[in-house]
Amino acid sequence: MLRLENLLQPFKSVLQKAKVFLRCKRWKETLVFFSFILLALGFWLLQSLQQEYEIEINIPVRYKNVSPEIAFTDTVPSNVTVHVKDKGSVLLNYSFGRRFAPIDADMKNVNKKNGTFHISRKVIESDILKQLISTTSLISFEPQQIDISYSKSVQKKIPVAFNGDIHINAGFQQSGEIIISPSVVNAYASDVILDSLTAIQTVYTEIKDGDKTVTKNIPLQKIPGVNYDPSTVTVTIPIEEYTDKTLDIPVSCKGIPSHYTLRMFPAVIKVTCGVPLSRFKELSADQFSIEIPFANLEQNMSGTLPVELSVKPDWIRNATLFPDKIEFILEQNSHD
Repeated sequence: MLRLENLLQPFKSVLQKAKVFLRCKRWKETLVFFSFILLALGFWLLQSLQQEYEIEINIPVRYKNVSPEIAFTDTVPSNVTVHVKDKGSVLLNYSFGRRFAPIDADMKNVNKKNGTFHISRKVIESDILKQLISTTSLISFEPQQIDISYSKSVQKKIPVAFNGDIHINAGFQQSGEIIISPSVVNAYASDVILDSLTAIQTVYTEIKDGDKTVTKNIPLQKIPGVNYDPSTVTVTIPIEEYTDKTLDIPVSCKGIPSHYTLRMFPAVIKVTCGVPLSRFKELSADQFSIEIPFANLEQNMSGTLPVELSVKPDWIRNATLFPDKIEFILEQNSHD
């Protein structure tokens, strides 16, 4: 009980000092001072919000029912920049509270050959005014009209590439190639654009804490003037837990002339590599090969030669050899 009182004593002391501080006159004066400052700021803010200001807002343009058989020949505007005037409280709502509906450009009935799609100033202005509060003055907007030139598109099959970063947890590794389905998509655009395209990337995707196979539906990166079919692909990244396996691999040398005898020390190398757990039993020594060309032995005067794997499965990781060099003696046979 005495120990508990000793532990609580510092807290009681701090609490007592806090009570004394809050009772002092200086603290009360400071609190009153800051209260008046906050009150003044509140009145100033209310008064400011009643004054009129001008701001710019962006309203998106949405292109609907665009046939894959047509291609835009120019860059199309993605939004309309609107210049408006109103009280600060209303503009604050425009900036932070309101989400503007897009201006729709419906291209369902356009000619599938060359042509121009037009959205007039009157239509754009009408779509803008529908979304503004009655007290808001529309000063200007840009572009004032939208003219979209298009032509009959050309089709080309283009391979898809994964765009992203893969972060894998310790003890796990990517166990195979990334699979993209479909691996090739149909791209529709003008000849000039398609000639410059060699691959289409997915949107940037980051895989974090990978500890199992990941499958995601990922959209393709948008390129102005290009339509895809399909516009989304399925990406599979095989990830497995890995473990080490050690095998004894003999060193071989082919093409030794009959009048030579080769002695190697050691003649067997220990190979340790990372193996997916699912294929641990599958891995065997006959899937590896360490071969030394005879010419390397003949030209080497030191009697020591580095060794490396000539053949190995492509699904193993981080193969290390011990030792990574051998000593050898090349003896010339005597003739009777």
